[in-house]
Amino acid sequence: LGVASGDPTDNGVVLWTRLASDPMSGGGMSPAAVDVAWEVAADDRFADIVRRGRTAAMYEWAHSVHVEVDGLQPDRWYWYRFRAGDEWSPVGRTRTLPSAGANVNRLRFAFLSCQHYEMGHFTAHHHLAAEDLDLVFHLGDYIYEGPATDNRPRRHTGLEIMTLADYRNRYALYRSDPNLQAAHRACPFVVTWDDHEVDNNYAGDISEHNDPIQPFLDRRAAAYQAYWEHMPLRRSSLPHGASMRIFRRFSYGSLASFFVLDTRQYRTDQPCGDGPQQPCRAVFDEKATLLGAEQERWLVGGFSGSRTRWNVIPQQVM
Repeated sequence: LGVASGDPTDNGVVLWTRLASDPMSGGGMSPAAVDVAWEVAADDRFADIVRRGRTAAMYEWAHSVHVEVDGLQPDRWYWYRFRAGDEWSPVGRTRTLPSAGANVNRLRFAFLSCQHYEMGHFTAHHHLAAEDLDLVFHLGDYIYEGPATDNRPRRHTGLEIMTLADYRNRYALYRSDPNLQAAHRACPFVVTWDDHEVDNNYAGDISEHNDPIQPFLDRRAAAYQAYWEHMPLRRSSLPHGASMRIFRRFSYGSLASFFVLDTRQYRTDQPCGDGPQQPCRAVFDEKATLLGAEQERWLVGGFSGSRTRWNVIPQQVM
């Protein structure tokens, strides 16, 4: 299912891939762990390999691979690849961040969101892969959870997704797109989610259709696990049931600090119902929140301590 990198620091990055011989049917892999070798090089021909190692792709995590590489130089490009058995992955390119406080005056980044597979082909990803970019932010709705719909450019497979197997298959469908794969190969991604990675318009433990809380939390746990399995995220974001810490900070030298938010997991329900509505009294509820108390304290504290020229909030709300 291609390769990807993400969550860069000034001395490392996460490298990702997933082994799947039959991607849209549960992956097609046996329950056995698979030994995977990885290499990082200072050049695209791998003449100067600077880091290498081995890891196990585990059945419990859909044979996904998350390698946290360190010991790299700040503010420079690297190339990486994987090998499982006799099979080599495509080569990906990634970049470390500048050192904290380094005098930096240039950053080129893109952001993506709302990539609904059925609504059209991922032509924008094709163009993104050709851009001169240092970093990409994905701001949510990496997948859409709805059932297959007729008379659209492309079709989802199956019904609305509910189980871990469903979510894995939906990610495999999206990840099979060659333009999306090319975008991931081009440079590192920093990702966060919105609603469609779980359920349209969900808010905390409240589903779109106000399902019983525990069954919905079971669904959310499955969705969060599949999200982690398919994103270049660190072990610090590993889900624990229906909880997953995804708000985090990145600093790009002295130029910018990025505060990546999660406006779904901790929020109160949106007031007045979903969709366009007339304002109601709930709009003025002072206890309502998008971030939850802990994340809000983290954000305000981060702003207070920031010494970079720009403070940027990659998040989901228009």
